[in-house]
Amino acid sequence: MTPPLPPFVRRFPLYANVYLLDSPDGRLLVDTGTLAHVPRLARLLAQFRPDAVVLTHHHIDHAGGAPFAARRGLPILAHTPEHPYLTGDVHDLPYPAGRPEIGKIVSRLHPKVPAHALRSIQPGENVAGWEVVALPGHTPGQIGLLRDGVLVAGDAVVGGPTGAHLPRTAYNADNREAARTLRRIADLASQLVLPGHGAPLTPEQVQRRAERDPEPSSLVT
Repeated sequence: MTPPLPPFVRRFPLYANVYLLDSPDGRLLVDTGTLAHVPRLARLLAQFRPDAVVLTHHHIDHAGGAPFAARRGLPILAHTPEHPYLTGDVHDLPYPAGRPEIGKIVSRLHPKVPAHALRSIQPGENVAGWEVVALPGHTPGQIGLLRDGVLVAGDAVVGGPTGAHLPRTAYNADNREAARTLRRIADLASQLVLPGHGAPLTPEQVQRRAERDPEPSSLVT
């Protein structure tokens, strides 16, 4: 059974999950979905009116709508190592798997976030009442947000029909680091884990997956 969302969280799958976080400390939109989902993103921005957009990482299924949000005047918050990918100073995408030359072309063709719209956030920082936590492995600078035992985890974990998974090995920048991060997630989240793809997960589901796949060589979805 899928665990329910707390009242201060709403989830919208725009290919990747987009989370709307609403608390007395402020309103955040976490990730923006793909470029193809910008019309739906525009409706969410108009309805929710967030104070800022937080990007868990730079991959285009999570940051595809960020340039549009920046044009709407919203600050785009991301961990510093992700900035060169978001601005287009670095072109390195793992999609499609095993074809990095195509990934570079896709990156070059994709709209970028203006540097003036980006703000750096660091692990340990508080953003609208949420603690920024480092979740590296899938990308070098991937982060999540933690509050009251609820962890927004980006692609540090994926929800599937059989529970928790890691992204495919080809999609992780560092599989060993991704495995270490997966093992940390259940310790960080005491109530609920909100993955970048798929339904919410319990910490127990994540822990079971981490115990099942202790070695990086076995990390596949």
